[in-house]
Amino acid sequence: MSAITLTAELSQLADLIAFVRQAAQSAGFVPDRIREIELATEEALVNIFQYAYPDVMGKVRIDCRMVNDSRLAVAIADYGIPFNSLDFPDPDVGAGLEDRHTGGLGVFLMKKLTDDRQYRREGNQNILTLVFDKPGSGKDRIGDTAQSEPFDRSESWP
Repeated sequence: MSAITLTAELSQLADLIAFVRQAAQSAGFVPDRIREIELATEEALVNIFQYAYPDVMGKVRIDCRMVNDSRLAVAIADYGIPFNSLDFPDPDVGAGLEDRHTGGLGVFLMKKLTDDRQYRREGNQNILTLVFDKPGSGKDRIGDTAQSEPFDRSESWP
């Protein structure tokens, strides 16, 4: 598919999400699944906007590509401080509001909306890859990790 690179700031969110939406639509995802893809991607992007570049303006790049005709891989890269949001502990959603710690619900939601997700640090860049299966592709969303590789690691991403 294709890629987009913009400044990592909230004013760019609509354009970045529109890019991902177009990729999902072109790949034949249904509207309900596209909304889930948008929401998960938005959560990842807002974390980058808020935390990746504490003292400078930086960039964010999104690459979208289909894997095996049934999975959309959305790779989000930034050159900000190293941070793996997937290591953030899941909140205790069964606890009362007064007993919960602040933060973490967005990452938890992102994990639940994706079929697979991976983080890696390559050189000075963070790369978070979110993978979404098409409904009816024979894969069930279980919210944790999938058993198969979402993309060919020999390729340079992004």
